[in-house]
Amino acid sequence: MPRADPRGRDHRPNRADDSQERFEGFGVTVIREHGRFISPTEVQAGAHVISARRIVLATGSSPFVPPIPGLSDVPYLTNETLWQLREQPEHLVIIGGGPIGLEMAQAHRRLGSRVTVIEAQKALGREDPEMAAIVLEELSAEGVEILEETPAQRIRGSDGAIAVETVSGAVQGSHLLVAVGRKANIEGLGLKKAGIETTKAGIKVDEGLRTTNRRVYAIGDAAGGPQFTHVAGYHGGLIVRNALFGLPIKVKPQILPRATYTAPELAQVGLTEAEARLEHGDALEVVRLPYQHNDRAIAQRQTTGLLKVMVVKGRPVGASIAGAQAGELIGLWALAIGSKLKMSAIAGMVVPYPTIAELNKRVAGTYFSPRLFENETVNRIVRLVQRWLP
Repeated sequence: MPRADPRGRDHRPNRADDSQERFEGFGVTVIREHGRFISPTEVQAGAHVISARRIVLATGSSPFVPPIPGLSDVPYLTNETLWQLREQPEHLVIIGGGPIGLEMAQAHRRLGSRVTVIEAQKALGREDPEMAAIVLEELSAEGVEILEETPAQRIRGSDGAIAVETVSGAVQGSHLLVAVGRKANIEGLGLKKAGIETTKAGIKVDEGLRTTNRRVYAIGDAAGGPQFTHVAGYHGGLIVRNALFGLPIKVKPQILPRATYTAPELAQVGLTEAEARLEHGDALEVVRLPYQHNDRAIAQRQTTGLLKVMVVKGRPVGASIAGAQAGELIGLWALAIGSKLKMSAIAGMVVPYPTIAELNKRVAGTYFSPRLFENETVNRIVRLVQRWLP
């Protein structure tokens, strides 16, 4: 079955590619029934009992609905039901200041709705604070009201008139969106009968995605890690290598990028600056490059942004980007970290002009600039070479 994106998008660029008929054409048996374990090696789905040497759990996740008093008594939306709206919310109140909440906040504000975001801690709290501030300032400038460190205490109201009570008072709106995260779909699978342990986040797996039952793997959101479609795809590729070909596999969390699709976008791979300082101490160098000197960004009036790369001994260990096409730019740094490329490899690549991608090359060049022009030894060598050149 096609896997829904954690943010409510269904990735089906071509529905025929995901159709039951296509998979049956490959010789795959498709059973549309709820599956559950009845033993460590058997799964029952309707009238079918399936025994297999290898079983993969890819059950995805669902919106998490927090136990806020009164929430169950009022109409509310999630990132999955939001798309059923056929009228513009007059005032959309969003509980949750993470990627989902802020993406939807900006979208609805641009459609003309009033929008208030209520966040119990810091908005985009998982991200580098400096980069998050760039996004939050833009949303605030567009008219999105963001209430941080403001837990929702109680909810009351009815259709078209919702009130969220907080420590700072009541926030009233016409619609309520609950966007505080997602939970792994692991209920009703009979995991105990299969000897499979779970955690608060999902199914317990090792670095090779195996559960506590060696015959069973868990991938994607079910494995309790980052909840992104591209992570599930990455997991799936690893499982094919191991289950079919017996090749050793190991998940590399440091190469898994994430992106928030606000405008400007926000993207991260590897360590943030704070994480890198904690892990590498004085060995860390942080290279920074603002968008404002990029000609493509200037031409498109998208000069708000910053690229920051964390470097240790000439190799990037993390990259943070806030700005236009950040989600596109971050892929190169995922490759660099995963392949242990040096900054010299990035500085030496050739990119077309004018593109936003020049930022990646230029930030690598910025890393080398002090070494070339502020190093007296290098300057003496250059003077000596120039003296002998014809």
